Parts: sequence; structure tokens; C-alpha cells
Amino acid sequence: MESLDFYQKEFNKYLRGISFLNEPKDLYNPINYILKNGGKRIRPVLTLMACESVGKSYKNSLEAATAIELFHNFSLMHDDIMDSAMVRRGKETAHKIWGVNSAILSGDALFVLSYQRLKYYSPDIFYKLTNLLSETALFVCEGQSMDLGFETINSTSIDDYLKMIKLKTAVLIGCALKMGSIVGDTSIKNQDLFYDFGVYLGIAFQLQDDFLDLYGDKKTFGKEIGCDILENKKTILYHISMMNSNSEQKTKLLSLYSDKKLESSKKINLVKNIFNESKVKEHTTQIVAQYTQKSISALERISISDLKKSHFKYFAKNLMNRSY
Repeated sequence: MESLDFYQKEFNKYLRGISFLNEPKDLYNPINYILKNGGKRIRPVLTLMACESVGKSYKNSLEAATAIELFHNFSLMHDDIMDSAMVRRGKETAHKIWGVNSAILSGDALFVLSYQRLKYYSPDIFYKLTNLLSETALFVCEGQSMDLGFETINSTSIDDYLKMIKLKTAVLIGCALKMGSIVGDTSIKNQDLFYDFGVYLGIAFQLQDDFLDLYGDKKTFGKEIGCDILENKKTILYHISMMNSNSEQKTKLLSLYSDKKLESSKKINLVKNIFNESKVKEHTTQIVAQYTQKSISALERISISDLKKSHFKYFAKNLMNRSY
């Protein structure tokens, strides 16, 4: 196996070779825009790594990796619309530039294009990949629906939140790894373990993202600190605080989350004070470590060499120790 940088560069080169310059421009320009805006390419890199780790060349899985990346960007484009987000990866979102209607259609086109990339596989592999991607797509929709529902209720639990991020975020990482292992033609057991490794890692990744939104370094995180608080998002930090706070703190936290007029920096600081008092930082770090360990435990049971496992462990370590 090669380095992570190698797989990332190879995938980016392959993606750049695919032309999405088509008519009408209002449909395809937003697609080219969001794909050229970069991103960490976590999911397609894992697809390539999984395929190569079970004995096939990473090149066999480039189309599957592309399908995953196109699907991921479709979900981001629609998420930005639903969240009324103005910035993605440090640049204006597609719907801000081209309008909501165009961005919706471009997202729909990305969804279709993701499936089209799988037509190059044999009928048996095509069936397995499309079935997995369809199942994952529905899970992602269910997770997004749960996330939207959380905005209007205060009684959600940590378990509810963990289920939501599993569906909305983690299953796509599991899907990416499993697709690579399917193309690599490994055993069903290995495929399922790759999926579990990805899902647990995906949960840890999202929890770490929640953590960095408030406790990260603005310079390296790439966006303003405390955005989740300003958008009244009930992340793991909120749920831990609600579990550990006294009645007075809970009342104050609920009041702050419902306040739409409070000055931004003041709101962030007041909420952060409550979070700090309820030991949110320490508890979140513990939960992230638990799910990271679950992912490593699944990885250890995959029938590949220890050397190959070390590449995935290195990937996981870098992902969870990131500051962005």
C-alpha cells in the first residue's frame, strides 16, 4: 500500500480528468464549482485503500471512489440549502451564487451522476455497489430528517444524537470502505468489518467536529468558532451539558438557545461557560476516544496484514488528532 498523500493525489488527478462541463451551464457550473473547492477527500481515499488492502489495485476502485465523492457533494449542496449556510470550505455556497433552485437541481444531478460512475463494473459488482449506495442514501436522508427535527425539540437524548450522526455522517464512511472491499472481492466478513470500522470512525469524526467547532483554533479550523451555537445546533456538547447540568444551568442553556437577538460573541461565551461548568470538554474527549477504539477493534478483526492495518490506523490517528 501507498501513503495517504499518494491516494489523495491519485484520486484528485482522476477526478480532474472527468468533465462535467455541459449544458445548461446553470446546472453544471455549480457542480464544477463544489468539486473544485477541494475538501479532504476522506471517503474516496478510504475506498481506494480498502480495495488495495485486500489485494486488488486501487485503480479498480476509482469509479466507486468517484461515486462516493459525488454523492457526498450532493448531500453537502442540499445540506447548505437546508441550513441556509453561506460558506462552505471557506468559499460561498453554490445556492448563494446561483440561487436555491439551481443548487437543488445541481445537487439532484450529482446524485444521478454518482450512480452513473458504477456502470463500468461487472453486473455482479454493480448490483452490490448500487444496492449498498441506495441503502446508504436512505440512511443519510433519515439522519438529515432527524437533524432537522432536533432543531425544534429540547428533549433529545445523547443516544438519539449518536443515532442521528451515525445515519447522517458515519454510514457514508462505512459505505466508502465497504465499496472498496467489494471491488477488491474480499470475503463478506471482511466487507462487514470494513463497514463497521468506517461507521465507528465516522461517529468519532463527527463528534470531534462538534468539539472543534467550539474548542478548535480558528486559524486551522477554517471557519468561525462557535457557529453551531449561533445556529442553535444541539450537538454532543449540548447534550452532555444538559445531562450534567443542574436545573438552573439547564434553564439558562435553553433560554440562550432560543434567544435570537443576543449578540453573537456574548451568546457563544455564555453558552461556553455553561459547557465548561458541566465538563463538556472532558466528556466529549472520552466519547471520541471510545468510538475511535471501537473502530480500531473492528479493524483488528479484518483479515489483512498488520502492515496494511497500520495504514488505516495512521489514517484514523490523523483524522482524530486534526485541528480542522
